[in-house]
This record gives sequence, structure tokens and C-alpha cells, in this order.
Amino acid sequence: FYTSLLRHLEALPTRPPTPARPPTPKNMLPVQTGVKAQEEEQSSGMTIFFSLLVIGICIILVHLLIKFKLNFLPESVAVVSIGILMGGFIKIIEFKELANWKEEEMFRPNMFFLLLLPPIIFESGYSLHKGNFFQNIGSICLFAVIGTAISAFVVGGGIYFLGQADVIYKMSMTDSFAFGSLISAVDPVATIAIFNALNVDPVLNMLVFGESILNDAVSIVLTNTAEGFFSQSNNATVSGWQTFVQALGYFLKMFFGSAALGTLTGLISAFCLKHFDLRKTPSLEFAVMIIFAYLPYGLAEGIKLSGIMSILFSGIVMSHYTHHNLSPVTQILMQQTLRSVAFMCETCVFAFLGLSIFSFPHNFEFSFVIWCIFLVLLGRAVNIFPLSFLLNFFRETKISPKMMFIMWFSGLRGAIPYALSLHLGLEPLEKRQLIGTTTIIIVLFTILILGGGTMPLIRLMDIEESQTRRKSKKDVTLSKTEKMGNALESEHISELTEEEYETHIYQRQDLKGFMWLDAKYLNPFFTRRLTQEDLLHGRIQMKTLTNKWYEEVRQGPSGSEDDNDEAELL
Repeated sequence: FYTSLLRHLEALPTRPPTPARPPTPKNMLPVQTGVKAQEEEQSSGMTIFFSLLVIGICIILVHLLIKFKLNFLPESVAVVSIGILMGGFIKIIEFKELANWKEEEMFRPNMFFLLLLPPIIFESGYSLHKGNFFQNIGSICLFAVIGTAISAFVVGGGIYFLGQADVIYKMSMTDSFAFGSLISAVDPVATIAIFNALNVDPVLNMLVFGESILNDAVSIVLTNTAEGFFSQSNNATVSGWQTFVQALGYFLKMFFGSAALGTLTGLISAFCLKHFDLRKTPSLEFAVMIIFAYLPYGLAEGIKLSGIMSILFSGIVMSHYTHHNLSPVTQILMQQTLRSVAFMCETCVFAFLGLSIFSFPHNFEFSFVIWCIFLVLLGRAVNIFPLSFLLNFFRETKISPKMMFIMWFSGLRGAIPYALSLHLGLEPLEKRQLIGTTTIIIVLFTILILGGGTMPLIRLMDIEESQTRRKSKKDVTLSKTEKMGNALESEHISELTEEEYETHIYQRQDLKGFMWLDAKYLNPFFTRRLTQEDLLHGRIQMKTLTNKWYEEVRQGPSGSEDDNDEAELL
């Protein structure tokens, strides 16, 4: 048996030995070299040139608005309008085959989330008046978190059920909730400007402003929850209630985890700059502040948290603690630099929003757009009116029905919904184009119609305030840049010595809760209280810089030595 088996095996045809497989190479990032690298560099250069050209034109436009006192026109409306005109001009150039700038005028979502959005969010947190913010943190969080979630559910649920009834384009629950979340990001710039000009109670002003800041971050976290959680989870074997609980846990992890990371980064920056005295080298001091400003965003995105939420809380904490450890020069430099960069980023986004009308392929459905606008207004109303009515039971400063209506009417949509709509990876392409087109139309509708109608609405609603304003010769301005330029941040330039701070705290008998804890323990631990010598040195430094500037102006070609001219100028 064995002999026959061996003969049979020997008779089988022999196969050549299988060659050893080479080791699988590791995935490497594509690196462009040679001609491709030069082409990519030229394309990037043209993109940078085009973006700077757009920003420069918009800066001139905003300057003209302020110079000719066109206070009734919000800057976002003007910038979007100039973007639309530039988009039409570029389209004519492409049609005549004179040039092809299609790649330059396209807006890249990654550029928005990595470069443009972080400075906007950080500046919002850094410029915040922390006193009223922390005193009203409960009401602000109610509007920002619960109110935004209500709006997202109203819009998303309405789109889903209307689609199931074949009234509008049919979308899944996940896609509907993602769209409802992104379109709930509100940018009430007009409301803030009007509240400031009308001398509204500062607590109520802070309530609206704080809600607008947190609202953007909450909307982004909700959108990431819908996009990330529902796409990764297997909903086929999980009930609806369990899915909701899991999604809520995912959202809470993103929200509180990101907020804790940003808070911790801000406290570390305050502790470091308190014990490493860099006041004599403002350039190093400013460089450390810039590093700590962007650090939490990169870390949060790297560990799959929300970088926007993290950088927002980092800005609030750094402004509250770290800012007071800086030299007076760096304090002013930091504040003005953040304002300038945030303005350029906002202007760039609004301009590209106008350009997108001509640069993107669109999918327009009239019924879908009309129903979405109705649901957006309904979601804002369900957010503002019931929550304001509920808060009035617990607040000393009541929110009047007139203020509720103004808050509802001027809930403008801005840059964040537009960028989030481009960032959603929806399939098929038809759905993605529909969401993008609808978002652009809603943003333009709220900016042009609601934003442009806010000023006439105010003049129609408050006759008494208008008469008082005429007597005091105070105009209502919707220019955010003019407001920021004229604002004196007393909270950011106040310098108290150790003895003055202790006296100030003992005189404040109304501090309760976190405000008392912060004033008694946290603020002394994380901030460096000045000695009389430090305070004198800071004043001398600022006076020296001012005198040096004044001497250079006097010695210039247009300078005047006439004391009468100086007195007249003053």
C-alpha cells in the first residue's frame, strides 16, 4: 500500500515553489515632486492671492460703510453682496474664456475648520465679559444647549416626516438631524449691535451674546454627533430609545470632554505665565499666547473631541486668568491681533459664501427650500419664546415680549452652517448638492431679508426709545467692526495691586457661588497680583511708547509745532 502511494505521489506533476511575498509597504503620504510640485505651488499661490484680494476689497467696503455712516446695513450683508458681484464677474470671464479661476474661487471646508474658524471662536471667548457671563451661565447654557437641541429636533424631525409623507425630498433620520443641527447655528450680530445701541440691560445683552457664542460650538458638536455616531453605530439591532441614549452619551462626552480639555489648557497657560515672567520680552510672551491659543484645537481634534468647543473654553479661561499675567503691551497686542484676524476670517467666509452661488453645482427644489425656511423659523420660535417665558420665573431682569420677538427675528445664519453643509459626506451626490444649495439660500435669506429688516423693525417697535435716542443724538449702528474698534475693554486693562484686590473683594458682598470661589481662591492662585513697582513699571512703559509715537508724529512731514493746532485737534 505504501509503495503504491509513493509511486502515485511521484507521478504527480511538481509545481514550482511559491515565491516569498514581499513585505507590504507602509502607507506613505503622497509627496509631489518635480513638475507636479511646481504646478501645486502655483495653484496654491493663486489661491492665496485670490483670497487676499477678496479680503482687501471687503476691507475697503467696510471702511466706506463706516466712513459714510451707513449704519443701517450689516457688514455681513455688504460682504456677501460684494462676493455675489465678484462671482458673477468671474463667471463672465470664464464664459469669455479669458481666464479660469474656478479652483481659486472654490471654498475648501478643511481650510475653514483648520484656519478660519478657530480664530473666530477663540476671539469670541477671549473678548467676552466674564463677570456677567459667569453670573448668567445657567440661563446661557439653557438657551445654547437645550435651545439649540430643540431647534435641531424641530428642523430635523420636520424634514424627516415631511419626506416620509412624500411632501419634500426624502431623507434618512440621520441626514435630517445632521441638517437640522448645522442650520441651527445662529449668528445674531445684528441683535448684539442693536442691544448695545439701545442701552439694553447688560445682563440681558450678555444673555444673548453668550448664547450666540456657545450656540455655534453646540451646533458643531450636534452635527458631529449625527455624522460620527450614527454612521459608526449599528442601529439595526438597537431600539430607538437605546440609540437616543447612546447618542446623548456621545454628545455629552464630546461637549464636556472638549470643554474640560479647553479649560485645563487655559489654566495651564495661566499657571505657566504666572511663574515664568516674560513681561520684559513681549515678543516671547505674545508667541506663548498664540501657541496656547491654538494648542487645544489640535489636541482635541487628534483625540476625536470637538476642537471648536475646546478652543472656545480655552479662550474664556485665558482671558479670565492668563490675560492678567501679561504685560500691558502684550495685553493690547493680543486683543487687537485677535480682533483683526477674526475680522479677516469672517470676511473671507462671507465673501466666499457670495462666490459659492456661481462656483458650486446646485440642486434646487422649491418645496424643500420653502419648508426648510418655515421649519428654521419655527425651530427658532420654539427655542426662544418658551425658554424665555420659563427663565422669567427665576430671573430678576425679565425678558420682555418685545425682546423675545427681536431675538427670534434676528436669528441670522452665517458662516458655520455654510461650511458644515460642505463638510457633510452625504451620499448620493444629489443629496449633498441639495443640502448645500438649501443652506446657501437659507443663509442668504436670513442675512439679506431678516438682517436687512432688523433696523426698520426696531424703529417700528420702540417709538419711545427712538425719541430718547434722537435727543441724545445716539445712532444705532449695525457695524460690528466699528463697535469693536470703539469699545474700551475696561475688564481687560484694569490693573489691581494685591492690596487693592483684597479691598475690592471684601467690598463685594454680592458674590455668590462660583463668583465667590473664583474671587477668593482661583483668581489669586492663577493670576499674578501686581506690586506697586510692577504697576509703576507698566505705566512708565506705556507712557514711553506713547511719547515716542507722539514725537515721531510731530517730526513727520505733516507734523505741526503749533500749540494752538494741537489744542484745536484735542
